Amino acid sequence: MRDLGAGFGHLLKGQRWVARHGRSYGFGLLPGLITLVLYAAALTALALWGEDLVAWATPFADDWSSPWSGLFRGFLTAVLFALALLLAVLTFTAVTLLIGQPFYESLSERVDRDVSPDGTAPESALPFWRDLWISGRDSLRVLVRAAVWGVLLFAAGFIPVIGQTVVPVIGFFVTGFFLTEELASVALQRRGVQLRERLALLRSRKLLVWGFGTPLGLAFLVPFVAVFLMPGAVAGATLLARELLGEETRDGAETGDGKENPEADGTHRM
Repeated sequence: MRDLGAGFGHLLKGQRWVARHGRSYGFGLLPGLITLVLYAAALTALALWGEDLVAWATPFADDWSSPWSGLFRGFLTAVLFALALLLAVLTFTAVTLLIGQPFYESLSERVDRDVSPDGTAPESALPFWRDLWISGRDSLRVLVRAAVWGVLLFAAGFIPVIGQTVVPVIGFFVTGFFLTEELASVALQRRGVQLRERLALLRSRKLLVWGFGTPLGLAFLVPFVAVFLMPGAVAGATLLARELLGEETRDGAETGDGKENPEADGTHRM
């Protein structure tokens, strides 16, 4: 259970880090704002025409007596929107990271330099376009895995009682895992850790991952919150990646003005 608290602690530390670095935070907001506009337009369209889409997909219900046809299609419309919202949460991070690759790479490197005892940060040996390709390819692979989970949870949602109690809880933990993978990939890919290795690392510390990603996934359900938490989430995921790899980390490295705090000269093993 200690790992749950440690994961949540990394999330809070990441938010505090960007709060002390206004410029990094401001640049980190731009990709999230762009993604938010795109997703809001898609969800609005689904809300407006989702019922028509369900009616088109269920012609067999046209001859049903009232009110069963309306209740059935209304239920499917609600489920469709809920599934779209879940997929939006799962994919928001991947799309935002892809759009904001240069911003978040720079932010993650700054965090690494700030908390590293020697003031250095691992750097990718690959050219930018190659890093971008790998990031997009890996994000697609993760999204396929997340979509499979989404379909399974959607089907399990029809199980009486369990579908309305246990399944939503499982859904939040699944969301938290994949959110953490996407966010930690910024720091881990820069270290040359491939997708298969990243997933193995995360599975080896599931409580740590859930402590970080599950509350973040819940917060992302609140409109607009994801945009403002994304920069801090990337910073926190960088700290989490360092712990997963057993890298030495220095706490309290900087004060609010971005200068090193001379009193914070201790180190510890995360």
